[in-house]
Amino acid sequence: MHALNVIATLRTCYTDKFGVPRQSGLVPAAWGVIEFEPAYRRIEAVRGIEEFSHLWLITQFHLVNDEPASLTVRPPRLGGNEKRGVFATRSPFRPNRLTLSVVKLDRVDLEGDAAPRLFVSGVDLVDGTPVFDIKPYIRYADSLPDARSGFADQTPPRVPVIWECESAVPAGVKLIIDQTLALQPQPAYHDEPDRLYATEIAGWRVKWIAREDGARVRSCAAVE
Repeated sequence: MHALNVIATLRTCYTDKFGVPRQSGLVPAAWGVIEFEPAYRRIEAVRGIEEFSHLWLITQFHLVNDEPASLTVRPPRLGGNEKRGVFATRSPFRPNRLTLSVVKLDRVDLEGDAAPRLFVSGVDLVDGTPVFDIKPYIRYADSLPDARSGFADQTPPRVPVIWECESAVPAGVKLIIDQTLALQPQPAYHDEPDRLYATEIAGWRVKWIAREDGARVRSCAAVE
C-alpha cells in the first residue's frame, strides 16, 4: 500500500508561501499549531509527547501542484544559477512533494473540543500544510555534529532589518517579520535595489525593499 492519510493540519503564521523560511529553526519566533483530524484527535495519541522538546513533522508542499518535469533544480543557496539533482536538495519541486521539518514543541493543549493541539515554533511551512506523521526528535540519533552538508554547510547570512515606516504591528508579529526578512527571502538573482517585495505574515501585509545594507520595511498594515 502506498496511500497516506493526513493526520493533521499545520496552522502557521505564514499565510503566503513567499517569505517562508527555507529551513526549519531559522526563524525561532515563527509559530504553528498542529490540529488533528477527527480520526486522530485523541488524547492517548500524544501521551508522553510533552517529554520531548522538539518534533519531526512529515508534511507535504501542498501548494506545489505539478509533478516536476525535470529531476534537477536550481537551489536558492547557489543563487538560482546552478543545477543540482533534486535528491541532493530540499527543493519543494520534487516527486511526492514530501518534506521533513524539525520544530520546537512549546505546549500541548489538552482542553476543549479541538484537543489535543500541539503548539510549536521554528516552523518553515505555510498555513494549511497537511501533516502525515509526527515523531519525537531524539538527540543522540538525530544530531550528527560531524556530518557534511555540501553547499548548505553554513548557516544562511542575516542582514539588518530597518523599519522606515510607522506601524501598529504587535511586538510578537514584528519579531517574526524581523527574523524572516533578515534571511533575505527574495530570489538571490534579483539585483534591483528599488524592487518592492510583499508578503503576508500573521495577518499583516509587509512590504520591503532589499538593499546592500539590509531589508528596509516600507509599510506594514493589518490585512482586512
